Amino acid sequence: MYFKSSIRTNPATGDPDGYYRLVESYRNAEGRVCHRTLLNVGFMDRVQPEELNRIQKLLNFKCNSGYGYLFRLEYEKESPVVRKWVDILYVRLVNEKKIDVPGIEGPPGKGSPPGCDWQTIDMNSLRHKDIREIGSEWLCYQAIEQLGVSSFLSSQDDWCTEDVRLALTHIISRAVYPASELKTGRWIRENSSICELTGFPVDKITKDHLYSISKRLYSLKENLQTFLSHRTNELFDIEDKIILMDLTNTYFEGVKRSSQLARFGRSKEKRSDAKLVVLALVINPYGFIKYSSILPGNASDPSTLEAMIKYLRCKTSTTAEKALVVIDAGIATKANLAIIRKNGFDYLCVSRSRMKDYKIIDGEDCLIVEDKRKRKIQLQKVMSANSCEEGEEYYLKVESQAKQKKELSMNDRFHDGYLKGLIAISEGLKKKSGTKKEDKVHERVGRLMAKYPSINKYYQIEYQVEEKKAGKKKPAIRIVTSMSWKLKEDVDINARCGVYFLQTSLKNENRILWDSYNAIREIEQTFCILKSELDLRPVFHQKDENTMAHLHLALLAYWIVNSIRHQLKKKGIHHQWNEIVRIMNTQKAVTTMAQNKCDEIIIIRRCSEPNEKVKEIYQALNFKSAPFKKKKFVVHKSELKKNEAAQSQLFSAQ
Repeated sequence: MYFKSSIRTNPATGDPDGYYRLVESYRNAEGRVCHRTLLNVGFMDRVQPEELNRIQKLLNFKCNSGYGYLFRLEYEKESPVVRKWVDILYVRLVNEKKIDVPGIEGPPGKGSPPGCDWQTIDMNSLRHKDIREIGSEWLCYQAIEQLGVSSFLSSQDDWCTEDVRLALTHIISRAVYPASELKTGRWIRENSSICELTGFPVDKITKDHLYSISKRLYSLKENLQTFLSHRTNELFDIEDKIILMDLTNTYFEGVKRSSQLARFGRSKEKRSDAKLVVLALVINPYGFIKYSSILPGNASDPSTLEAMIKYLRCKTSTTAEKALVVIDAGIATKANLAIIRKNGFDYLCVSRSRMKDYKIIDGEDCLIVEDKRKRKIQLQKVMSANSCEEGEEYYLKVESQAKQKKELSMNDRFHDGYLKGLIAISEGLKKKSGTKKEDKVHERVGRLMAKYPSINKYYQIEYQVEEKKAGKKKPAIRIVTSMSWKLKEDVDINARCGVYFLQTSLKNENRILWDSYNAIREIEQTFCILKSELDLRPVFHQKDENTMAHLHLALLAYWIVNSIRHQLKKKGIHHQWNEIVRIMNTQKAVTTMAQNKCDEIIIIRRCSEPNEKVKEIYQALNFKSAPFKKKKFVVHKSELKKNEAAQSQLFSAQ
């Protein structure tokens, strides 16, 4: 508050004199500074300019602090004229309801505690609006800042601040709400407060901008991947002593005629009708990506390993020089194992063939371990009977009672289904309308063999065929009159149930080898998160460049997800990512509006208090529980009505 004066004729003296008004400055919804008159004070006889300044200062002090101790000290120092006008004007301000001051009704010295902001509002005017999700977004934003992605992007030559903000917005959106660019844009504009965190203008969010930034992120794939690999090693004190390699594929929805990437192949989702794209990943046992490659859909598992190994040799940290490479049986061909050894790595894999002739290594005792469910597993180091030379690879024989029970049950079910199928085909030979032609019978048997390949290899089937004349000009028809089947000699279907072999170039302790192999479950979990929780499957994009950008964006989102889950696991919190998002989405950002007795609209934007589960996650990660405490604006009611459109953008980040 301050005084403004104009020259008028004083009726008491008949001379020109200063006519004073007490004026207040405020900022409207558009951000423009405006002024309004609180009191028409009138003529102030015998008041000097310095005294006017002291009156103005004490009035502001008193309105803000009430009858506090500091105010009383200042008040008692002033002249009688100053104190007189302060008391008169303050009483007028209160009586005419021009201000809302704490501690008015209390005695001197009984003002509100420091930090309080009291307002008298009309409860019927209280409104809550623009309620948006902020918990998951704020969690991911802190994680991506922890990883240093924004600083990396800012260091690129052609990336401006707005580009970095849009990139962070899109990556976090994919982690929290994986969807198409069209749906993501709608979610950002209508449901999420992500733009309040990143600072990107929400009105500029379009699907075209999201497509464009995805492609630009993909252009930085190699450098960004290397940066994040080294950053996570330093941040979480990780050494790449064990490296896991595997491939997965995802299918396309659409014909994809002109695509060089989409190819028909063996779909792991059993979508043989759709074209595929292959994603090759190398990760460490903690789930952090060391290498990724996007390959055509017909790329086979064994043929992709050499490029992955060469990349590791060039790009990984020095701690990975003697790393143990853990691979699945699909990649573990003799040629690939030779490549791994040639590049200085050791390997551990499931043997592609079941060993029939093997011998126990002298001095190697049987070791009993337990899995996560406390089920006993027997480990025994063995070697092939035909391979006795020094330096040959070793095998670890694994016997699991739980796996044996499971495989026995599966064998019984498959065996029963196989025999029922043979009986049905055999009985059809005796029926009048049954299938009897030799080619049709073989077709039925072939389908049965394809359905039960693990059982069919143990059986031998014989057919009795006769030729039947169809007519003078028609060729004879070969008819199957009967069929029989029997188990092959010296065959036990259940002989190898619960037994498999791990092949390795190491000669370490059995327990170390077993723990290393168990780490391969981490890559299975990685693929599960990517496909199911981060919208990697299916792919709807028609252009290859959009497809690769889509897959790369999911991988960037996975860095956020895994860094959060890795830290939570250390604290004993083992939630799946979908569950973490569900918990964090209970925290919202809310705008509250109310009218006070001075005909002003008070607008407050703040985050809801986190519940106990949300607090537990924040505390486990050592993250802040809210991006901001409170944003407050006071706007005169008349000004708010004039600028309702501007008010809707009042809390968007600058």
